[in-house]
Amino acid sequence: MENIVIGIEGLVGSGKTSICRELLSKIPNSVILHGGNLYRGIVYAFISKNKNIKTLQNIDITKVMKDLGVKIELENSETVVYVENQKIEEKKLQNEETSMAVSVASNIANNIELFIFARNIINNLKEKYNVIVSGRALMQIYPDLDYHFFITASLEERAKRKLKQYNNEVSLEELKTHIAKRDELQEKSGFYKTYANTITVDVTECKTALESANKVCEYIKEI
Repeated sequence: MENIVIGIEGLVGSGKTSICRELLSKIPNSVILHGGNLYRGIVYAFISKNKNIKTLQNIDITKVMKDLGVKIELENSETVVYVENQKIEEKKLQNEETSMAVSVASNIANNIELFIFARNIINNLKEKYNVIVSGRALMQIYPDLDYHFFITASLEERAKRKLKQYNNEVSLEELKTHIAKRDELQEKSGFYKTYANTITVDVTECKTALESANKVCEYIKEI
């Protein structure tokens, strides 16, 4: 049987990464391409150089990636990000500063060549594995997705989950404002678009990532 490609998109804080990791244990011979983390790695490296994110207006983001030495590698069935040959912890890629900068950059930078780059990575991985892809604009990047999921949850629930991720270092209200702002930027970028074949899964009532993943699995006939 030919390997499949599953795309996982969704609202900010809806649990996409956690769902992907649960799917990894459910889908035989699978790997995760954290496409969002690649973009985060580029932006993280950029702002780490004290550069103004707004200067990325109309700039080819792949050129920035190459200039800053950003790469991804497959380790333990998941892609990880390296900057100048040093692995970047996911916590740094997911922090509030990087997250907001990513929402701005994705709206102003030229992402066309990066989409082509990502498509080639997916095709290469698909030769050996079933590929679970997490990121934005996945139908534009890879129109031949076997499954395209869009994960949703209420703003309140998403803020509560992010609160745990940030170890209660910020208030719930601050997080709700932050997430709503990122939602606005993502929607403006066209990254919340759904298609005729998109399967929308609401995980507001799910208590764990496993429950959320199980809801997704109900639609995957290969499992």
